[in-house]
Amino acid sequence: MSSFVTLSSGQRMPMVGLGTWKSSPGQVKQAVLAALECGYRHIDCAAAYGNEQEVGEALALWIGPGKALRREEVFVTSKLWNTKHEPQDVEEACRTTLAHLGLSYVDLYLMHWPMAFQRGQELMPRRADGSIRYSDTHYRDTWRAMESLVDKGLVKAVGLSNFNARQTDDVISIARHKPVVNQVECHPYLSQTDLLSHCRSVGVSVTAYSPLGSGDRPWASPDQPCLLEDSRLAAISQRHQKTPAQIILRWHIQRGVACIPKSVTPSRIQQNLEVFDFSLSQEDMKLIESINCNERLIVPTVERDGKKVWRDAGHPHFPFHDAY
Repeated sequence: MSSFVTLSSGQRMPMVGLGTWKSSPGQVKQAVLAALECGYRHIDCAAAYGNEQEVGEALALWIGPGKALRREEVFVTSKLWNTKHEPQDVEEACRTTLAHLGLSYVDLYLMHWPMAFQRGQELMPRRADGSIRYSDTHYRDTWRAMESLVDKGLVKAVGLSNFNARQTDDVISIARHKPVVNQVECHPYLSQTDLLSHCRSVGVSVTAYSPLGSGDRPWASPDQPCLLEDSRLAAISQRHQKTPAQIILRWHIQRGVACIPKSVTPSRIQQNLEVFDFSLSQEDMKLIESINCNERLIVPTVERDGKKVWRDAGHPHFPFHDAY
């Protein structure tokens, strides 16, 4: 199994990258330095994470004339946030990301969600009652503006994140520059088999975010099962003398799915890359596949009438009403 996936653009994207969501300022620079030190060549970022300047500081220590790496040796992804979907805002948002990262281009630029929020400087524009102010800007119009970033050399390729199969096809139907990736939540509790096979059939690669189930997500409730403590994984991990995290990452890789585990702990960052020296059997793969319960862990929820509901379910472009 190669340690790269070849995208439809011809680019080679490393199968394992460092995720930086929830890595707080003060931690993320050290995490990126630790990752580059132990051999990571794929860093996943987003404007909405609020830490791209610090990621940029780490990249600057490693990349450039006289440094350890050439720019083309590191694959950097970033994402356009929901408040920047107006076509006239897209290029400025991308240039801000590039300035923060200290780069002249990113390898991949994703639309973070298909849903547009009201434009402006706030990450989460809210009404007085706390609900999000939405915009009806269509993701197709945003996509056309993103394509011009490729034309201008600001990004090497463009892609999607959190899009369902129908929305992915919708973008492909109007695209001059085809989306090369759809980055979605994917782990053994949400195996995404149907979406994965659909994306594959239209030439779109899949990257798994929260590939280990995001045990540190801020809204996790104590009664939700923890993927890394699942007894079915424990048996496989004992057999292979690998950690449950390594077993899960290997499962992703053998399915052809790139993954971006987040960690700020140097030993874990290193362990997450040590997944190319063993293979899972077909029985192992089937067992892990059987853990699937279609459980989304990363959809923002709010309390309504004493019940937790999906926060953005009323948005016209909310992606998760479809089966996949």
